[in-house]
Amino acid sequence: MKSQFLYTVIVILFLVSCKQKSSKVSSLINYQGDETFSVIYGNATIGHLKTHIAGDTIQIDYAYKTNGRGPTIKETVVLNTDGYPVQWDITGNSTFGNPVDEHYTMAESLASWTDATGSDSTTVDKALWYINQSGSPYSIILTARNLLKSPDHSADVLPAGSLKLTEMEKTSITVDSITLDLTTYAMSGADLNPSYFIADSDLRLFALISPSFIMIREGFEEHEKKLRGYAERYSTERFESLQRKYAHNYGKNVRIDNVKIFDPKTLALTPLSSVLIDGEHIVSIDAPNTKGDGEIVIDGANGTLVAGMYEMHAHTADEDALLNVLAGVTSFRDMGNNNEVLDELVKKINSGVLAGPRIHRLGFIEGQSEYNANGGILVSSKEEALAAVDTYHEMGFYGVKLYNSMNGDWAPDIVDKAHEYGMFVCGHVPAFSNANDMLRAGFDEMTHINQTMLGWVLEPDEDTRTLLRLTALKRFPDLDLNSPKVQETLELFVTNNTAIDPTLAIHEVLMKARNGEVWEGTNDIIDHMPPNAQREFKVALSDVATPEEDQAYREGYEKIIETLKMMKEKGIFIVPGTDLGGAFFFHRELELYQQLGYTPAELLKLATYDMAQYLGDQDLGSIAPGKLADFFLIPGNPVEDIKAIKTISMVSRGGTIYYPSEVYPAFGIKPFTTIPKVVEE
Repeated sequence: MKSQFLYTVIVILFLVSCKQKSSKVSSLINYQGDETFSVIYGNATIGHLKTHIAGDTIQIDYAYKTNGRGPTIKETVVLNTDGYPVQWDITGNSTFGNPVDEHYTMAESLASWTDATGSDSTTVDKALWYINQSGSPYSIILTARNLLKSPDHSADVLPAGSLKLTEMEKTSITVDSITLDLTTYAMSGADLNPSYFIADSDLRLFALISPSFIMIREGFEEHEKKLRGYAERYSTERFESLQRKYAHNYGKNVRIDNVKIFDPKTLALTPLSSVLIDGEHIVSIDAPNTKGDGEIVIDGANGTLVAGMYEMHAHTADEDALLNVLAGVTSFRDMGNNNEVLDELVKKINSGVLAGPRIHRLGFIEGQSEYNANGGILVSSKEEALAAVDTYHEMGFYGVKLYNSMNGDWAPDIVDKAHEYGMFVCGHVPAFSNANDMLRAGFDEMTHINQTMLGWVLEPDEDTRTLLRLTALKRFPDLDLNSPKVQETLELFVTNNTAIDPTLAIHEVLMKARNGEVWEGTNDIIDHMPPNAQREFKVALSDVATPEEDQAYREGYEKIIETLKMMKEKGIFIVPGTDLGGAFFFHRELELYQQLGYTPAELLKLATYDMAQYLGDQDLGSIAPGKLADFFLIPGNPVEDIKAIKTISMVSRGGTIYYPSEVYPAFGIKPFTTIPKVVEE
C-alpha cells in the first residue's frame, strides 16, 4: 500500500511538471483528490459543491435549489505554481436562469476576461487574483492561500479593487473522536460586507458561513447551526462596532436648524424652522435660529426634513439594517425570516446595540414540497398551518404571510383563524390557485404584482413553485386589461378593500436588466458602489435568449405599469416595498411609482404617513411635537424631485443621529453629499 501511494505521488509530480514546463510543482500538490460539501439553508440541505483536483486543475460542480430556484455551475480552474489562476472557465445558469459563460486567462503579462458584462483585458506586472462574477464560493479558499502570503494579508485584484483577509479566531470540531483544528476568517473589500469562511489546519476549505446559509464539508452537517452561529456573531460584532463608532447620542437636546419640513397633510414644505429633539421624541418645532442652552445644533442649511420611510417588503438582516437607516428607511415590515435569527436581531436593534429600522413582523407559513422556501414555519397539513397561526399570535407577530407551496384550499380557514386574533394576512398565490381564490379567502393584501397577474395567463395545472412564476411574465403583452377576467380580479380587490404590494423595482430588474447594461434603477448610485456591486448592477437575472423574448419581457413590464396604473385609478391601495433589500432600491421603488400617476409629494406621504397609518404607528409618519424623532435631512426639495431623497446628509432614528457620508466608506461606498455643520451652543 505504501509503495502504491509513493508511485501515485511520483506520477502526479511528473504530470504537473510536464504541464507547467517548470521544475516547480503545482500549488495544489497537497490538495489532490475529491471533496464534497453540503449546502444548507435554514435547517434543510438544498444542494452541494463537489471538487476534483488533479495536478494544477480543479473541477467544480456547484448547485442548489430553494424556493424553486438556484444556480447550477460548472467550473474549471487552472492555477500556476504560485497559486494564481491562469485559466478559469465557468458555465451554467444563475439563480434566476440567466446563462453563465465566464472565462479568464492569464498569459505572461496579459490578463483577459469575459463575463456577463462583456470582455476586457489589462496588462499587469505581476500575477493578480481574479474575482469571478458567477462562480461558486470555492474560490474563497484559493484566494485566501494567496493573501496569507502577503505581509498584511491584502492584495489588489482583478477586474478592480482589493481584498483583505482577516483571521477571526481558532476553533475545533470533534467527530468520532477525531478533532479538526479550524480557523475562521473574514474576506473583505470586493462587496459591501465581508464573507466568512472556515479552513482546517492544512488550509483546506471546511465551511463557508453566514447566519442563514452554510456550505460545509460532507460528514459534518450536524454542526451547521454552531458554525452559522460564528457568522452571526461576527456580523453582529461588525455592526455593533459601526454603531459604537458612528451612532451619535449626544446626551443633550439636539436642534436641527434652518430646515423646511415636509407636511404630509398639505403635501408641501413648511417655511424655514428648527426642530428640537429631547431623547427619542420631538419636543417642539420653532422658528429658525432659535437657541437653547446646552443644545447640539445641526445646521440644515435650508434643506428639507422628511419623516422616516417604511420599507414594506423586507427580509431583515443586520447587513442591510444600517444601510436602510442611512437611506432614510427607519421602519421595516419583515415579510418572513428565520424566526430565531430575527428575534435576536430585533432585541439588539431595540436595545440600541445595533442600528436598524423599527420592525413589524409577519409570520411566514410555507407548505412542505420539493420546491418549498426555507424559513418561518413549514407545514404539511391544514391543522399544522392553523397551529402556525396560533404560534405567531403567541409570539406577538402582527400578521402572517402565506407562500407558494401552501395548499390554496387551506387559505380560507387560515385567514379566518388569523382574523379571529385580529391578525393581518397577505402572501403569494399558492401553486395551482389564483389571485381570485385568495381575494375571496379574505387576504388583506396581495404580495408581488406578478402573483396577481399570473392568474390571467396561466393554465390551471401550471406550477408556480418553479421559475415559471417569473418566466411566464413574457405572456403579459397579450393581456387585454379590459377583459372580463382582469376586471373581475380588480373588482374583487375593490370590493374586499384588499391592498397590493407590487414590488415594482424587482420586476424592473427581472424584466429589463440585460447583460452588460447598467440596471436603470442604479444609474444614480452605481459609481458610488464597490467593484463587485458595480458588476452585479450590469447583469441580467432572467434568461433572455432571443430578440423576441427581449421584446416580450420589456412589453410585459409596460403591461405591469398599465395594470398598476389601473389599480390606482380604481382606488386600490398600493404599498411600497422592494424585496431587494430596501435602502437605495426603496428610493427607486418610489421613483418608479411616478409612472402610475403619483406626484413626488404624494409619494413622500405614501412612504411615511400613509404607511404609519396602515400599520397603526401613531407616533410615526410625520414630524410633529410628541412624535418619535424618526426623520432624515436632504439638501434638495423632494416635493419638486423625488430623486432628492437619494442625497441624505443626516438621519435621526429615535434621536440617535447618523451622518451617512461618515458611515458609507466602511461599506466601500463613496458618499453622496457632505456632512452638515454641527455645533454645541
